[in-house]
Amino acid sequence: MTILWVNLAIVFAFAAMARYFSVPVFNGSTNVQPNKIMAAAVAATLVVVSGLRSNIGDTYFYKHAYKVGDFSWAALADQSDRGFRLFQMLLKQLSDDPQILLFATALITNVLIVITLYQYSRLFEMSIFIYIASGAFLVSMNGMRQYLAASIVFAATKALFAGNWKLYMLITVFASLFHQSALVMIPVYFIVRREAWKSSTFLMLLLAIGIVLGYNYFSELFFKAIEDTQYGYYNSFKEGGANFIRVLVTAAPLVVAYMGREKLKEICPYSDIVVNLSILGTVIMIISSQNWIFARLAIYFNLYQLLLIGWLVPVFRKKDHLLMYFLLIALYLIFFIYEHVIVLNINYKSDYLIF
Repeated sequence: MTILWVNLAIVFAFAAMARYFSVPVFNGSTNVQPNKIMAAAVAATLVVVSGLRSNIGDTYFYKHAYKVGDFSWAALADQSDRGFRLFQMLLKQLSDDPQILLFATALITNVLIVITLYQYSRLFEMSIFIYIASGAFLVSMNGMRQYLAASIVFAATKALFAGNWKLYMLITVFASLFHQSALVMIPVYFIVRREAWKSSTFLMLLLAIGIVLGYNYFSELFFKAIEDTQYGYYNSFKEGGANFIRVLVTAAPLVVAYMGREKLKEICPYSDIVVNLSILGTVIMIISSQNWIFARLAIYFNLYQLLLIGWLVPVFRKKDHLLMYFLLIALYLIFFIYEHVIVLNINYKSDYLIF
């Protein structure tokens, strides 16, 4: 856990310096451009910590599969998620050490996420801090294949905001080659490109509550629909729902966004899309309170919540900015301790980062 504490401190320091040494821009989406060197240091630190790990979640199984897997062209034709298999095949030409898989995946995932936050978050360091403190960084080391796909879709944010549906679809289909679940973001494109906080917003939240209340019936239909897919085995998972506190943490920024919706729309040119994506993520997290498997889908939406939180402080009165800034930091730091130390008792291990 010491490494994760050090990582949080160093990354936040670099990100804070990136914004401190930022320069104003007049044709960008955030009006300021963080320092590129400091932002690169943020990405490098995240990549090193994630890429040089030897445990966390299903890391062991990815390492084992890389060691014993058949990555021939013949085997590739019979596999799903061929993009990830091809990715491993190429890495095998460089090294048989599975650490190269962890490092390469961490490199692509974290660089894409940092670049997108750099471009679109008003408070770059806040979004980066929440990326770690909310547990998103930890999840990227657990479901790394899905997070790789999610980071690729997240990199298509510019196309999503600009309404360039052809480019967005192309990138999303490419991401699905690494994890098929990325295809869910294709219909999402048409759902979120509308004004936020309309009747459809509250219908989605009511739908989520309805699914929770009638979960037995919903789950029977859902797992029946996916039983012949590569995810059919999820039906046998009986590990309970997502932590209720995590659901509250996911929903809390939306409450603030709703209260300051007029100011948010005024200062953030793409607030409607980001809010709608965050709402969908909250809906999925509410449903996942019944079965944690659904929380896997929330990965795609939680990245946009990082953008939303990066715009929340300016929503408040100027004299309250500093107070709200440190309040957010403090609350997410408490959640970081609660989840990483108390609930999960994370013990980060590495064969390279030894102190």
